[in-house]
Amino acid sequence: MTIMPLTSTPARLTLLALLSATTVYCFYKSRRLKKISLNPNPNKPKLFFVSQTGTSKTLAHRLHSLLASKNLHFDLIDPQSYEPEDLFKEKLVVIIASTWEDGKAPQNAKFFANWLAESAGDFRVGSLMLSECKFAVFGVGSRAYGETFNALAKDFSRWLRDLGAKEVVGVGEGDVDAGELDMVFEEWSGRLARVLKGESVENGEVCGNGVVVIDESDDDEDDGGVESDIVDLEDIAGKGPSRRSFVEAQSNGKLNGENGKLNGQKEMVTPVIRASLEKQGYKIIGSHSGVKICRWTKSQLRGRGGCYKHSFYGIESHRCMEATPSLACANKCVFCWRHHTNPVGKSWQWKMDDPLEIVNSAIDLHTKMIKQMKGVPGVTLERLNEGLSPRHCALSLVGEPIMYPEINTLVDELHRRRISTFLVTNAQFPDKIQMLKPVTQLYVSVDAATKESLKAIDRPLFGDFWERFIDSLKSLTEKQQRTVYRLTLVKGWNTEDLDAYFNLFSIGQPDFIEIKGVTYCGSSATSKLTMENVPWHSDVKAFSEALSLKSKGEYEVACEHVHSCCVLLAKTEKFKVDGQWFTWIDYDKFHDLVASGKPFNSKDYMAATPSWAVYGAEEGGFDPVQSRYRKERHHKTTH
Repeated sequence: MTIMPLTSTPARLTLLALLSATTVYCFYKSRRLKKISLNPNPNKPKLFFVSQTGTSKTLAHRLHSLLASKNLHFDLIDPQSYEPEDLFKEKLVVIIASTWEDGKAPQNAKFFANWLAESAGDFRVGSLMLSECKFAVFGVGSRAYGETFNALAKDFSRWLRDLGAKEVVGVGEGDVDAGELDMVFEEWSGRLARVLKGESVENGEVCGNGVVVIDESDDDEDDGGVESDIVDLEDIAGKGPSRRSFVEAQSNGKLNGENGKLNGQKEMVTPVIRASLEKQGYKIIGSHSGVKICRWTKSQLRGRGGCYKHSFYGIESHRCMEATPSLACANKCVFCWRHHTNPVGKSWQWKMDDPLEIVNSAIDLHTKMIKQMKGVPGVTLERLNEGLSPRHCALSLVGEPIMYPEINTLVDELHRRRISTFLVTNAQFPDKIQMLKPVTQLYVSVDAATKESLKAIDRPLFGDFWERFIDSLKSLTEKQQRTVYRLTLVKGWNTEDLDAYFNLFSIGQPDFIEIKGVTYCGSSATSKLTMENVPWHSDVKAFSEALSLKSKGEYEVACEHVHSCCVLLAKTEKFKVDGQWFTWIDYDKFHDLVASGKPFNSKDYMAATPSWAVYGAEEGGFDPVQSRYRKERHHKTTH
């Protein structure tokens, strides 16, 4: 072996190369990054976006443009490509931060946040390391998550202050579920721009080049829990009361009329939420209910076919009213049709409307929407008149109907009018399920089969969401009416857990299992699903058949509705009699049973399923009495 003297040039270069390679390897290993990204411009202020679903990134781009228009130029930074040690060189930093699971940082900022937290808590770093840096933080979160609401934004503010940085504008708190995120962010951005331009002063004094430093001498937020004097953005910019006095006033019933408050009780539907839902076609009833005409109602009014509930259970789609007594929900599902424009909550905390008024208003608004179909091609006078007299109510429009404290009274009122009820619950309120009176058919949404996947898909508010989910399934075994597991398949999210799904069957022992492909409703800031996540009907069939096989005959594939990409499994011993399926419902018999006041079970009001609705039929679940219209799609071809 030849040893090259270190004084020689080749030896020095070889040693340097080895040291460099080792340093880079260690950096890769500690950061777990695929590449090293140099900071764009060490002299320009930095605008970071800490984002999981894209909301904070969108807001950061908006702020970036606003500041640029005022000749305030920032580098827009994804923290996962930023070297945290370079923060010590920064003079001005703005962070738009979304709080993710359990108050933690999203994936793109985990290392950045951990580094900052460790540095702030390390006495060796020192409390003056960022003494030359000014900063501002805006948080994006959901107040429904309680104490973790905008926790990350507050943490960023605290860590930066602990390291000596000066806060130029108080932490902004945006609530994605309040319907006012854009307005709150716009107000905060305007304040930030004015402060940076030296046009205004906020809780402090102007220091060099117009930047304002907040006076922290009286800020005891992190010492004993006393609130600081920084006004929350939900209050009128800089002029409203502190949050503590705001909460006290609310609890004492001093607020009324304005901002959705009434005699100490807040309205579930704020003006902003109302405007958003009405834009989507919802008719808002009172302060917390809603009704909307379904596209399948319009379709069957025109004689063009009903929905899968018509094929599976004999529902007359043109006489079906889709409604809810609670627009609020305890989940923020990734496939939510409403893109989370409805409120969220873990308990009933709003003003409550009378159930009779809700039913009367729902029927009135529904019939008004039906009347608007008069003169539409295909709508006959006979079908229009039938539609004006709803015989079925799907309590599944949006939100969580079972949260409404007077749900039993509302169901009783619908049944008194001989309107059948299909109620869907999201499996987070087992006690409410136990207290629920018989409905025509009770659904529980089973959006995933494992704790991890359920948390990822439903994004529940409850910390004990899995225990609540399992207890909700157990509650079904005590019910005598028809019960259903409703599975929504999302490719790439919940289609691989066949064994886990099968294990759930024995817990609730449902009469039916509906398996439906997710409906793509467009991407939004709160959901990044694409058409790649939507399964084909063949995928749904394969999944359903595999589950049926695992049940070893306990459940068989009974019906399908190709148009809805939906398949029905039914409990064989109950609903297959002498080779004939009985998945349909004798609605008159059901109402007679309810009126009798005597106990009854799901077999007492079942009816025979027509051949065209049975799984594998040539019609694919399409009622041959209806006229089928197929849209012609003309695709461009490349020659």
